[in-house]
Amino acid sequence: MRAFKAHLRDLAPYPYRKEEALVKLDQNESPFDLPEALKEEALRRLKGLSWNRYPEIHAETLRKRLAALLDWPEGGIVLAPGSNLLILALSLAAEEVLDLAPSFPHYAHAARVAGTPYRAVPLGEGFALPLEEVLAAFQGGVFFLPNPHAPTGALFPKEAVAALAERAKEVGGLLVVDEAYREFAGTDFSPLGRDNPHVVFLRTFSKAFSLGGIRAGYLLAHPQVAGVVREVLPPFVLPAHTGVILEVVLENPGYVREVVEGVVRERERTYGELLRHPTWRPYPSHTNFLLVKTPDAEGAFRHLLAQGVLVRRQDRYPGLAGCLRVTVGRKEEMDAFLRAAFGVAYA
Repeated sequence: MRAFKAHLRDLAPYPYRKEEALVKLDQNESPFDLPEALKEEALRRLKGLSWNRYPEIHAETLRKRLAALLDWPEGGIVLAPGSNLLILALSLAAEEVLDLAPSFPHYAHAARVAGTPYRAVPLGEGFALPLEEVLAAFQGGVFFLPNPHAPTGALFPKEAVAALAERAKEVGGLLVVDEAYREFAGTDFSPLGRDNPHVVFLRTFSKAFSLGGIRAGYLLAHPQVAGVVREVLPPFVLPAHTGVILEVVLENPGYVREVVEGVVRERERTYGELLRHPTWRPYPSHTNFLLVKTPDAEGAFRHLLAQGVLVRRQDRYPGLAGCLRVTVGRKEEMDAFLRAAFGVAYA
């Protein structure tokens, strides 16, 4: 195929394969659906839309609402159908993409799609952020820093993130702090970007807001940076139905606290139970998932699946030999996972 650019000819697919199971703990989704009353209100408003008309070109109404809610300049907010699309836009615009290893695989995938030079710095012992190595490697371009980190669940200290923010300013690069799991850690790193145009923040409605199927995320940045990202994205990028649903949840965000509290409670309970496992080792987490090291990831995965529990293998990534990633679900789902985990047949 000579129609496509050379770097796309042997592009590997995104590393996900759908499996069926009674207990689905493989995609870091919220185990709780949107409350029924909010669904009904969203459907009522959706019916009132003119479906033959394009939505707002850059979701101006929602941007105004978010700007007021977050005390952020409206011009510095970009909404899109999921933060994945924002990652792709940033990768397309970047001179270089810097990453950690292991990390969220879409950073590397987006860089490959964009044809942007890509490098990754290995995490340190215990998944620590190797600050000096990253500072030395960060010479410009875009550095993606998920914090809390995926797929390890670690939380990097504010002092380290602040040092990277200063480094971004020094070299004229862009530090992208991906806060997809911030609600489960109770963190907010956005103050680091209020006076530093070299820091941006990615956030999602897929996790704590229980809207994974709706596909919506946003970026907080200096208006000049946000303007570049908006122009890289197609016009009218946020569908009208997505806008209506976000409008409803932003007017009624109280349910998010219950979602977060329920997930954190089950995360800590499950972590405590797994500490008693004879061969599996859970890592502390600040997210809605647990990383678990096993003697044999493939064997553990197959055993769990045979018991009707689907998790995600992570052992193909650097530094994660033997590891599985387990999304935190409802109590009954985590009970099913624990029963299967403690019934594993190998040492």
